Amino acid sequence: MIRKPMPLVLLPAMGCDGQLWARQVLDLGDVAHPELGDLTVDDTLAGMAARVLAHAPPRMAVAGVSLGGYVALEMIRQAPERIERVALFATRASMAMRARTVGEQGLLATAPHADPMLTPIVSGPVQAMAERVGTEVFERQQRALLERPDLDAAIAAVRVATLVAVGDRDRICLPQDAAALAERIGHADFHILQHCGHLAPIERPGEVTMLLRGWLQNGTERPSRSKRKPV
Repeated sequence: MIRKPMPLVLLPAMGCDGQLWARQVLDLGDVAHPELGDLTVDDTLAGMAARVLAHAPPRMAVAGVSLGGYVALEMIRQAPERIERVALFATRASMAMRARTVGEQGLLATAPHADPMLTPIVSGPVQAMAERVGTEVFERQQRALLERPDLDAAIAAVRVATLVAVGDRDRICLPQDAAALAERIGHADFHILQHCGHLAPIERPGEVTMLLRGWLQNGTERPSRSKRKPV
């Protein structure tokens, strides 16, 4: 059966804008109607999630990176009946994190822990996104992460087809952090992207598109634990 393209809300990481998801917007147009959620106005996860939900279709798939992943979980907590599936990149189950400046976050996101040939290609667009987003927005997003509520209720509310993915060289969300989230969700399909840091959609755009395509085209039923890839 041919499925109609699904509304897909894409949520960026802290200090990033729509350029993070540019390749996926282009490459997934045949299976999804992508749109970018606005995470620049509010300084709480609850406020960000409510704003995205207010401007989103009645039913949707949601994919987020880091901050975007936490907002996606909060959207499920607020309106579980509206979320058909969720993809969480570089998202942790733990609440612990240390405060970082814009510069520190950018250095960690683009440090040469990923493919050395890729780092110069990634660092320019990441710096450009940070400049467009600006320090004021970054500080609001930082406050939202530092003051985010406990994730237990949001994680427990996930009852839809779920993808959890992380870069093998991510220094902000370590692979074991993402694996712990997948384990908490229980039925998630877990992937480690090789030679990849924190911003997978821009570092490994083809692989991320492939993962999202499979996730979008899978059935809507809750997957069994046997479908998860082993950590």
